Amino acid sequence: MSRTEAPLEVTTRSDRRSPWKRHWIRSLGWLLGAAAVIVASMLVRVGQGDRSAVAARPRLAARVPANQKQAKNAPTARQASPLPRVGHPQHDIMALVNGRDINRRDLIDACVRRHGEDVLESLVNKRLIMNHCEKRGITISREEINAEVDRMASRFKLGREQWLEMLEKERGLSAEEYARDVVWPTLALRKLADNQLEVTDEELQKQYESQFGPMVRARLIAVSDEKLAQQLHRQLVDDPSQFARLAMDHSQDVNSASVGGLIQPIRRHVGSPEIERAAFSMHSGEISAIIHAGNQYVILKCEAAIEPRPVPLAQVRAKIVETIKEQKLHQVAHSLFGKLQETATIQNVYNDPRLRETMPGVVAMVNGDRITMRELGQECMLRHGQEVLEVEISQLLLQQALDASGQTVTEADLEAEVRHAAELAGVVDRQGHADLEQWFKTVLEEQQVSRQQYLRDSVWPSAALKKLTASSITVDDADINKGFAANYGQRVRCLAIVLGNMRRAQEVWNKARQNPTSEYFGDLAEQYSIEPTSKSLRGEVPPIQRYGGQKQLEEVAFRLQPGQLSGIIQMGDKYVILRSEGRTERIDIDQDEVREILAKDIYEKKLRMAMSEKFESIREGARVDNYLAGTSHAPPASSSNGQAQMRRDTAVKPTAGTR
Repeated sequence: MSRTEAPLEVTTRSDRRSPWKRHWIRSLGWLLGAAAVIVASMLVRVGQGDRSAVAARPRLAARVPANQKQAKNAPTARQASPLPRVGHPQHDIMALVNGRDINRRDLIDACVRRHGEDVLESLVNKRLIMNHCEKRGITISREEINAEVDRMASRFKLGREQWLEMLEKERGLSAEEYARDVVWPTLALRKLADNQLEVTDEELQKQYESQFGPMVRARLIAVSDEKLAQQLHRQLVDDPSQFARLAMDHSQDVNSASVGGLIQPIRRHVGSPEIERAAFSMHSGEISAIIHAGNQYVILKCEAAIEPRPVPLAQVRAKIVETIKEQKLHQVAHSLFGKLQETATIQNVYNDPRLRETMPGVVAMVNGDRITMRELGQECMLRHGQEVLEVEISQLLLQQALDASGQTVTEADLEAEVRHAAELAGVVDRQGHADLEQWFKTVLEEQQVSRQQYLRDSVWPSAALKKLTASSITVDDADINKGFAANYGQRVRCLAIVLGNMRRAQEVWNKARQNPTSEYFGDLAEQYSIEPTSKSLRGEVPPIQRYGGQKQLEEVAFRLQPGQLSGIIQMGDKYVILRSEGRTERIDIDQDEVREILAKDIYEKKLRMAMSEKFESIREGARVDNYLAGTSHAPPASSSNGQAQMRRDTAVKPTAGTR
């Protein structure tokens, strides 16, 4: 089921309730989260092939000081840098945007503004680990670091060099950064917590059952109103065939509601015990009693029992033990940091104006050790320099476009954009006006940014693009007709299989043609589909609407008769096979009743599309030399012999004489 999941203070030994300490303990994922995100992203990459996704760079541990003497084959906590850090230009110009530069100092300041507190937190945490390792006499040798890199590579059936190349490409981590900022701290924590990572037979058995044991394929309806749950339950007991329709109409679990309540197969020992107990006590086609889980009332329908996978425990024992130890390491690390915080003397100078005056250039003191603003700035730039530079380049391009058009973004424009965002999100008062106080509270907490940063990085670019595009947007009758058909017209209920290459698609299509039943199509989706949702839900996907943005898919779907199989539909680098299951009913409403609503919605969508296209046009027409990323982009230009326009993205060198 879906879940809706203070300024820093000076901290002393006696100040055990500091918000800073509590914040650090809550956010210990700075290290383990980094390793977990890397592992998860590599699993997706190796197991499913390339797929489009946007992911933030993981929060990594801090740089280890390089000014310590190195013991033979056994670096101490402070000597753990196997190689020097690499990579950024030594000159001061980080980028040139249509001839205007962004310099190193400005970029460092921008990085610190956006990420200073988070990076400082990880610097302090790393320093705490280093201090504790030194007290315990714990060292991490170069051989141990290399062995861990090799172990992680072999886990994904890759060679060492392939693994490191993939980290560089997928996570932006050089081999040196990975060894220093992920591998070393993980090994240090593992040694510190070694006696707490033992795996019991009971834990081993539970994990084995979770991964390889029986499962239940089921549909789910989740509501927060007990009376509604009771009403739905009576209807379902009388007629279980209504489950999919009632889930779409009433379930508050949006992801499953869109596919008639279908959820990922239920396993043992991974979710709500109440739901698991109910699921594993049911027979195919049976409706459960109402299950009170958390703050919701849940009703299940058992679709089928899935037999356990015939994998001997002895064959997978080592991998399961490793998985359990990694899970325990997360838990133990929280407890360990709680104890380290209790005994540490930490002063946060960064957010204390009084301390900043007495300790210029210092951002924190950890057990008497100084962390300087220079260190913080360098670390922020190392971790976030490229992403922040992209933001700075984009904002400079927008400012140049505004200047060229003789327009400016005013405070009134910013306020109007914030009000608009709040209204679109439904954050309004009783009169239906934007509730700005609640909106700022919500968005700043969710994005973990300051009000100033939110206005600068989110609101200003949106307001600027709106200034540059809004006057060109119109909504006509043709738009209204399409919007009405998309929102209130019939939709095609389909099963779908997504394949990664034409040969496999032809093989699967031929199998589906030879046995043209829904059940067999679901078997094929479960076996062959490379798209996780359609695979786990046996081909079920949300009903396909008209004018939903996938014209080719829609045209094919609406030509199919119930029970009919489509041909192979190429969608980019993927291949899709559909089986029609019929159509939904058209919603009975007069177009004039919803015309105003449709017009507003269409205007908003056309505006956002125009804003996106405008920004792409600005980027395409700009000369951008990004020295940090090592790329250059020149605007398209027609050559003298009439050849097609060309775009050039190549590595560049610093301008001669820059320093």
